[in-house]
Amino acid sequence: MQRMRERELPFHFVVTATTRPKRLNETHGKDYWFVSKEEFARMIDEDELIEHAIVYGDYKGIPKQQVREALDSGMDVVMRLDVQGAETVRRLAHEALLIFLTTENEEELVRRLETRKTETADSLALRIATARKELKRVEAFDYVIVNREFHLDQTVDTIRAIIEAEHHRVSPRKVNL
Repeated sequence: MQRMRERELPFHFVVTATTRPKRLNETHGKDYWFVSKEEFARMIDEDELIEHAIVYGDYKGIPKQQVREALDSGMDVVMRLDVQGAETVRRLAHEALLIFLTTENEEELVRRLETRKTETADSLALRIATARKELKRVEAFDYVIVNREFHLDQTVDTIRAIIEAEHHRVSPRKVNL
């Protein structure tokens, strides 16, 4: 999503709310909305989230207001979701376009996670196990794209081409939330 933002594509990029701690290179309100568990609980209680879940021990959720405002303005909305979140969005908005991004293989995924150096051994093992399970649910998506190393611009171009093609469907999707 970062590269898509850098290229100033005409989409609204949803900022996810999370209770996990901010990493050094992250910006509140840009990378995530970093909130306390109490604030997240309030957001749940007040029905401010489209979907939410515990992901790797922390809460993450998609705020409704920013998505609705972007859709109402006619913008395409890009959300970064795990499989569970995508399935929730599909139930709420059957016409949503879902694209599954993956690596070339499991070894590549492991190498990328290890290179980031943001995971403990336990959290790395959990992410790998989760990725294995999620790959088995790829049929819940409309498209799958292999995000090859050093080909990020090609991945972004493919995503953009899919979204552009969707705008030219005989019966265009109309997403309402």
